[in-house]
This record gives sequence, structure tokens and C-alpha cells, in this order.
Amino acid sequence: ETYDMSGARLALTLCVTKAREGSEADLDALERMFQQLGFESTMKRDPTAQQFQEELEKFQQAIDAREDFVSCAFVVLMAHGLEGRLKGKDERMVELEDLFQALNNKNCRALRAKPKVYIVQACRGEQRDPGEPVAGGDLVMITENTPETIPTYTDTLHVFSTIEGYIAYRHDQEGSYFIQTLVDVFVNKRGPILELLTEVTRRMAEAEMIQEGEARKVNPEIQSTLRKRLYLQ
Repeated sequence: ETYDMSGARLALTLCVTKAREGSEADLDALERMFQQLGFESTMKRDPTAQQFQEELEKFQQAIDAREDFVSCAFVVLMAHGLEGRLKGKDERMVELEDLFQALNNKNCRALRAKPKVYIVQACRGEQRDPGEPVAGGDLVMITENTPETIPTYTDTLHVFSTIEGYIAYRHDQEGSYFIQTLVDVFVNKRGPILELLTEVTRRMAEAEMIQEGEARKVNPEIQSTLRKRLYLQ
């Protein structure tokens, strides 16, 4: 079973560019991606911590006020961060969980049972991964389907640029490898979104980031409560 993507596709990008060289390259790439995939896209630069929250609430209100059918919503959040928090332009912190609540099935009626995708380009700690010898292992995702009612946080996909506790990387001219890879895969590949994100993870795992002369590894983290297959094209 697949999500109905025949209606409006909406996207909101909130990006702190202050002291984040290369972020404009990410914004340009995202703008091209959303245009090619048929999204109505809004981008806001340099929000404060409070404005992160306010912009998500305005986005939710605008979605609920629409009279046409809404298929899905994407939210891209880019800033400096720590575990579970983002730093606004004003150096204050905002809890990611508070931002995620704006579009859940309780707070956004128009998106109930519709896919909601959050993409977060930010550090989630200060640890650095030098890499390890290759070993086998599979990542298994399980989603549950409740036919009569749906949980508050179902039909949601969280995509983080790095795993909990680790830093994220960004080139001062080319942008972040995470955003650039994600855009390339989403625009040029076809398939369900979780399959596309597996390709993003594979590419990132095979790449090496060089920081202060040292090779580093990084991979995204994907948290899914999607109940159906989500195709962007």
C-alpha cells in the first residue's frame, strides 16, 4: 500500500546560516529538489530559537487552513545542535521534540494519516567517529498498522544527518555531504523513500570526511513510523 501523493506537497526549511559556512549551498540544493519534486516550498533564514517554534506553528496553521487536499509535508531543520536540541541565531536552544509535535496527528488535522518527513542537519553531540573494520549487519525497520485508530506520532519519518551523540560535517563551500547526497538521491533515483534513504546511508558510510587532517566517518540515522510506502516520484 502506498500514500496518496496526488495532492499538495508542502515544505518548510528553517536554516541558521550564522557561523555555518556552506549552508547556502545546501539551501540552493534543497530549493532545486523541492521544485523538481513538485513541492510548495518556504525557506526561512536565521531563525532564533523562539522563531523555530513559531515558524513550525505557522506552518501547521497554514496547512490546516487549506481547503485543498494535502498529501505530505517536509520540514528541513539546519543549525548547530546538541543532543535533542538546535541552536537558534540568538544562541538559545530549542528542543527538537517540541518542534516535532507541531505536525503530529493530534495537532495537525490536515496531516492525520499523511506522511510527515523531518530532515535534520545538525550535530547531535561532540563525539567523532574514526571508523571501524567492516563487519556484517542489517538494519531492520518495523512499522505497525492500526486500522481503527492511529497513534499520535504515526506516519512520521525523522532523518538525522548523524547518530545521537556525534557531530555532523559540513564543507565551507560545497555544503553538507548529508544534504547534498540526499538531494542527489531524491532527485535522480526512484523508489520508496526508505529505499532511497538506504542509498543515502550507503553512500555516506563509504565516504570519508577529513577534519583537521584526520579521516572521519559519519552516517545518518532514520526513525520511521510510516505505515505505507512513500514515493516522491
